[in-house]
Amino acid sequence: MMRGVAWLAGCVVLVAGCGDRREPVSPTAAVPGLSVIVVAPETVSLERRLDGTIEAVNQATVSAQTSGRVAEILYDVNDFVPAGAVIIRLRSAEQRSGLERAQAALREAAAQEAEAQAQYKRVAAIYEKRLISRADLDEAEAKRDSAVARLASAQAAVSAAREGVSYTEIRAPYAGVVTRRHVELGESVSPGAPLMSGLSLQRLRVAVDIPQTIVDAVRERRKAVVYLTDRGGGERRIDAVGLTIFPVAAPPANTFHVRVSLPENAAALYPGMFVKIGFEIGAAQRLLVPMSALVERGELRAVYVLDSQGGTSLRQLRTGHRYGERIEVLAGLRAGEKVALDPVAAMRHLTGAPAT
Repeated sequence: MMRGVAWLAGCVVLVAGCGDRREPVSPTAAVPGLSVIVVAPETVSLERRLDGTIEAVNQATVSAQTSGRVAEILYDVNDFVPAGAVIIRLRSAEQRSGLERAQAALREAAAQEAEAQAQYKRVAAIYEKRLISRADLDEAEAKRDSAVARLASAQAAVSAAREGVSYTEIRAPYAGVVTRRHVELGESVSPGAPLMSGLSLQRLRVAVDIPQTIVDAVRERRKAVVYLTDRGGGERRIDAVGLTIFPVAAPPANTFHVRVSLPENAAALYPGMFVKIGFEIGAAQRLLVPMSALVERGELRAVYVLDSQGGTSLRQLRTGHRYGERIEVLAGLRAGEKVALDPVAAMRHLTGAPAT
């Protein structure tokens, strides 16, 4: 009941205080328990707010690199996948048979190479005693070199076969979330067939198109802020860590595409979301008051202003942009006027209500 009466009394004073006649600015009488701030122009950054879209820096579709039948699907849409984890397994009987053949050929080539090396050493020892011709030594050397080449070829074949087996286990290139699954269990796939799509939430950016009228200022200052509205109606700021401005304008609107990099692991942001992003384009002088000093009733915003005799009146304001915990005053206050920081204490002083 007391608050309703106080608010009604404040509104009566508000009507009287919204006229053109104001008390001249002079030192304010001390009011016990009432903290005030002197309103003065401050230099603030001018922003141009535009609509942008959140997108992931790392997003990809993993494709098959070998033929096979899908034997196991380990993750599905919306699952988190660690980096390097196996997400799909293909039937690998054919690839493993090829690996076994390659390993058998490698063992054979290694044995032939060892025999050719030993034979060459024996022939070389005999040749030093001048018991055989140079042609016999050259023939042994050629057989040795041929065996060495066959061994290298067999080793390469084993490496290729192992790689083919590894292709039957499809792994995540980075940690992220699965966004789409393109295959079903038991389905046959061929090289190049898409298997699973995903993206990483660790690194995000904002894609936005800016008009050519501000592109020079954005290039010069390279500062941007993403604004998020929480459930309570408050505004949260996320400072950008970098800007990438495309060098040419895109028709037909002649806008410049910009990628705004965000800090890693930015909370409450997901690809595809629309956000407001403010680009710094200059600086100007503005009157600011703390958000905590505002009295808000629906669309009405006001502050308690102290006059030169220490009296208090409720003054309606027209406000503009918010700068952190302060808000711009477009009309209703002049530089040098004093505003109560605690609206509750100012209301009690105005109504004469005792402190509780």
